[in-house]
Amino acid sequence: MLMRTDPFRELDRLAQQLMGPGTWSKPSAMPMDAYRDGDEYVVAFDLPGVSADAIDIDVERNMLTVKAERRPVAKGDDVQMELSERPLGVFSRQIVLADTLDTEHIQADYDAGVLTLRIPIAERAKPRKISIGVGSGRKEISG
Repeated sequence: MLMRTDPFRELDRLAQQLMGPGTWSKPSAMPMDAYRDGDEYVVAFDLPGVSADAIDIDVERNMLTVKAERRPVAKGDDVQMELSERPLGVFSRQIVLADTLDTEHIQADYDAGVLTLRIPIAERAKPRKISIGVGSGRKEISG
């Protein structure tokens, strides 16, 4: 038998029980990090215990939607649950992407419970050098 020693963990568990598991109509939020790495944006979602086939990634215009479902582990008839703290159900996150990102070339990798999306910065959004012509009044854009 397992013993609980952290009183705050019990409060977290109680709050999760009151909110209930996420459903497709009312999913729970998933934690994420987002940062720029050179010429791409990286977004990492924590999805421990979720199989890759239970993850759905959609992009419509500039709205990125990630949905995932953590299903219960198959149990036999002789199994008696002693403690269940890992949340089950549906998790979702929506992010509005800037127009400067190339949504046609998003790469997704899933490793060790972390879904990592790499979104390149569009060529039109990268800095360009503008040269000035002397005497002709003409400017050229070099990219």
